[in-house]
Amino acid sequence: MKPIGKNILINIIEEEIETSSGILLSAEESNQLRYKKGFIVEPGSDVTVISKGDTIYYDKRAGYTMMIGSESYTIISERDVVVVL
Repeated sequence: MKPIGKNILINIIEEEIETSSGILLSAEESNQLRYKKGFIVEPGSDVTVISKGDTIYYDKRAGYTMMIGSESYTIISERDVVVVL
């Protein structure tokens, strides 16, 4: 499977978020953050900066989720990526 153009196929990484004082944020509080973490499954044919296997932060309002086989994936645009780790 290969995304076309500037689209990127990712898996969302659910993470526990801890404040600097050591307090774990609840899922509801975590949802108020603007960015989510993801793992690049496959970059699109026109994506040059991001590679398969990279971990990224992207705008949580971006993209959509789809089922491919029995797996759930999220498709986002390259412009929605804000950080590559």
